[in-house]
Amino acid sequence: MAAAMRADAARNRERIVEAAREAFGTEGPEASLNEIARRAGIGPGTLYRHFPTRAALQAAVLAGRIERLRDRAAELRGALPPDEALAAWLRAFLAHASTDHGLAGHLIAQETAALGIDCHQVIRDAAAELLDGARRAGAVRADVSAQDAIDLVVGVALATGGTEGAGAERAERLLGLVLDALRG
Repeated sequence: MAAAMRADAARNRERIVEAAREAFGTEGPEASLNEIARRAGIGPGTLYRHFPTRAALQAAVLAGRIERLRDRAAELRGALPPDEALAAWLRAFLAHASTDHGLAGHLIAQETAALGIDCHQVIRDAAAELLDGARRAGAVRADVSAQDAIDLVVGVALATGGTEGAGAERAERLLGLVLDALRG
């Protein structure tokens, strides 16, 4: 059985992941690890003790983002009508896909599996639950799969360059078209 992480070590890990999330979000997956350590207020050695490779740090950031998307799906299911919950979650997923900067690459997916999370499956499950609710409410076509919805939103993210700046208006327009297509 693994020993529990000391409180100071856990705080350092959280600070590293938060600094990395910010750095990868603005500078992409090749952001300076030394700069991430500086932002976290720790030395590079501490960063490498927690995350021996860049991929391990990227995986921790990605796993946190995926878990937040999963949690957001559950929140929306409990707070909104099924069609609105689906639309709101697809917007959140679009923001995720638009700010990915390559973090979901094959190597990172392998690293996140080592953390005990299958990112692709978590996303599919969240989308499927929301789609099922919308389908039962008669708000979504019966032939739409979770993977269909995911692929369409990823396509919007790739086509528009994201949900910030000049691409935001086009991304929202295209997502509206996707939502219309899902309704049939």
